[in-house]
Amino acid sequence: MLYKEDWDKARERMLAWWQGELLDRAVIQITAPRDGASGNSRWDSFFLARHHEEPELAIEEWEKFCRDTFFGGEMIPNLWINLGPGIPAAYLGCRLQVSSDTVWFKPPGDLSLQDILKLRLDENEKWWKTTRKLTALAAESGKGKYFTGLTDLNSVFNILCHLRGTQHLLYDLVDSPEEVKQASELINSIWLTCYNELADISMRYQEGSAFWMNIWCPGRGCDVQCDFSAMISPEMFEEFVLWHLIQKIRNTDQSIYHLDGPGQIPHLDILLEIPELDGIQWVPGAGNPPTGSPEWFPMYRRIQEKGKLLILQGMAKEDVEGVLGNLSSRGLLIETNCDSESEARELLAKVAKWTRD
Repeated sequence: MLYKEDWDKARERMLAWWQGELLDRAVIQITAPRDGASGNSRWDSFFLARHHEEPELAIEEWEKFCRDTFFGGEMIPNLWINLGPGIPAAYLGCRLQVSSDTVWFKPPGDLSLQDILKLRLDENEKWWKTTRKLTALAAESGKGKYFTGLTDLNSVFNILCHLRGTQHLLYDLVDSPEEVKQASELINSIWLTCYNELADISMRYQEGSAFWMNIWCPGRGCDVQCDFSAMISPEMFEEFVLWHLIQKIRNTDQSIYHLDGPGQIPHLDILLEIPELDGIQWVPGAGNPPTGSPEWFPMYRRIQEKGKLLILQGMAKEDVEGVLGNLSSRGLLIETNCDSESEARELLAKVAKWTRD
């Protein structure tokens, strides 16, 4: 692979990791400026969204970024088609607004649950056409050079929140539970349609798949999530959320749950009992101890003891040794960054020494 010279070895480690096996060292993803980097790239995670009408320019800037970046360990060059979290809301009528560092979804009006039940996915809708076009162009251009990551379809309830409003939806769970379930079923069906088509497009040009976590999946892989669940009880999680998570998981070959913040921890035991779910990615959230903090070690051990993969991204490089010294490296993935390529290579050598089974 052009921008990942050691891809064959990284691929071998990732295949073992997905099976819960340990090849030669812990799986770690490191990004750093490449030696001799030009520093001319304007790329950031929302560049494509801001320049979606100039996709060739976006790809050019992305490749400048790749030439300037050292993708160490199991980090992959992944052109993620980032059009905002829960982009299917735009396919269904939400107004999409792109700023310098985020994407906002504005409801098309004061939609009731009955209005939402009438929505359908239109093949000719602007943003759905744009997503497919960008995915195909990026994947074809990237063949043999980089991966193309699927857009962030996000979760059923995040999409419903964009359409209905979070406060309204919370009241709906109590006042109109059956209508919420019907709306969830509709959105889930649309989610699956979008996922299947986009996965088919990207996998015509690359082995396996990727998404916003920058993790290579040997087959059809995706994240599953429900940030909305931080506001509901485990009982409501089981009643309203669990069934469509399981449908998504069963629709893919590899799956990782995005556990976002302490508000979701009450649902962890439920998630760990899903046999087909491969792993858990933990994100502490703003104001909480970072991923490398010993405060989370008991939870990490719970996840590992259940035989699930454990994904810890955004970790400070200084915390890597402590995490590896307290957890099994089997099924563990750490992501961090360094200030230089030489520092990254030194860290990779240290990780080989710190690895424990």
